[in-house]
Amino acid sequence: MCGIVGVVAKTPVNQLLYDGLLVLQHRGQDAAGIVTSEGHVFHMHKGQGLVRDVFRTRNMRSLLGNTGIGHVRYPTAGSASSLAESQPFYVNSPFGIVLAHNGNLTNDKQLKDEMYRTDLRHINTNSDSEALLNVFAHELGKRITGLALTADIVFDAIEAVHQRVRGAYAVVALIAGFGLVAFRDPHGIRPLSLGTHETPEGTEYLVASESVVLDTMGFKLERDVAPGEALYITFDGVFHNRQCHPNPQLVPCIFEHVYFARPDSVIDGISVHEARLNMGVQLADKVRSIAPALNIDVVIPIPDTSRDAALQLANALGLPYREGFMKNRYIGRTFIMPGQASRKKSVRQKLNPIAVEFRGKNVLLVDDSIVRGTTSKEIVQMVRDSGAKKVYLASAAPPVKFPHVYGIDMPTRAELIATGRSAEQIAEEIGADAVIYQELTDLISACREASGGAITEFETSCFDGKYITGDVTDAYLDALEAKRLSPLSAKVKDGDADSRVLDMNIGVAEQNLI
Repeated sequence: MCGIVGVVAKTPVNQLLYDGLLVLQHRGQDAAGIVTSEGHVFHMHKGQGLVRDVFRTRNMRSLLGNTGIGHVRYPTAGSASSLAESQPFYVNSPFGIVLAHNGNLTNDKQLKDEMYRTDLRHINTNSDSEALLNVFAHELGKRITGLALTADIVFDAIEAVHQRVRGAYAVVALIAGFGLVAFRDPHGIRPLSLGTHETPEGTEYLVASESVVLDTMGFKLERDVAPGEALYITFDGVFHNRQCHPNPQLVPCIFEHVYFARPDSVIDGISVHEARLNMGVQLADKVRSIAPALNIDVVIPIPDTSRDAALQLANALGLPYREGFMKNRYIGRTFIMPGQASRKKSVRQKLNPIAVEFRGKNVLLVDDSIVRGTTSKEIVQMVRDSGAKKVYLASAAPPVKFPHVYGIDMPTRAELIATGRSAEQIAEEIGADAVIYQELTDLISACREASGGAITEFETSCFDGKYITGDVTDAYLDALEAKRLSPLSAKVKDGDADSRVLDMNIGVAEQNLI
């Protein structure tokens, strides 16, 4: 999962992009990058780490221009944690294009083979985002004659991209000398919001992974970019859009509402906060059926994402709601930290129990989801050490049993605690007295209700194994897992970049691309 932002403004955008990436920091903490456009010249700076660590004053001063794109990266599907994989990516033909991508392609191996054998283009990293950039650049180049570029040429190229590419992708790109491009996959799996800001000099446009960026930057949320739709905004602010897929269907990723998105965001017309409140109501019905046997004294959320659901659950059951953990906000989110050892070590650093809220009580902990179970096991033990009599754990999401191949780092079935285990077995594994899961139908109902009934289907593959793109087979999953478990992949996932890839990219972190 990553965060992207793109803006066409009337004044310099370096600070705006930086601030936007700070707002999206929860979507990726591995790396950050910004590219701005000044006429035909791109200015780039990117590096590994948090936004605040990647950019210094000297870097910001070099990011000149009134148009730009930004990216925060979270490595997916066993990809490398390295400078070479940081975005945006750049190609010099046609015109010069930089691109940032949120999502994950499921046919990137095929695309890279086509690039080498047919399109005669070079892919320098293992990133599917670089493959996507080269597909777009190739299709655009096929349609250009001379130095002219029209909106129709851009949209025709994106139509071809949709035909060739499979998976989840929300994209922002800059074409040197012309404008900003944004587009979304035909199923709308990954989110993308569009906003405007009126100035005396004209309208400014901003696209971002979440609407909260628009709110904090003073832009008005106009709408979400539709599945299969593409936007082309020239550097002087002329707005074009077109549906570039013959059969688009909105099937957004439900895990955005479970975990990833900020609660103050609105995605595809759904308030994330409202969806999570609804999850609490639905989960309360499940708990109510067995609550008398549990004799629950208090409901306590595992911060932060589960707070909305836990509060509503407690209200629905008439139980006390308490904050029982203090969170160190200077430790990264454990779910997206590479390496199991790092994940386990960070739990105690990140959360500290308030013992008085647990001592002598039957406690119902509420979490947004249970993925690997490592964090849950540590937390349950912390609660027991604080004097709790009974420790129950309720999940606002159903059991995660299948890999999520559309941009979330859950690639191996063996890593998922719910694969092949019952709720009773999971409780035993993590040391809880009981584990209670949300039903998938109830989760879907919670999000559908928050949409006002407008969205009828969600991407739920990690819960039910149904992959909306239709190209994810057992063989594909086996190959993905083999890649993740290979010695090189394991080395990279623990934070050691492949030096052979990195050596080819020395100096890419800060440069002017002409």
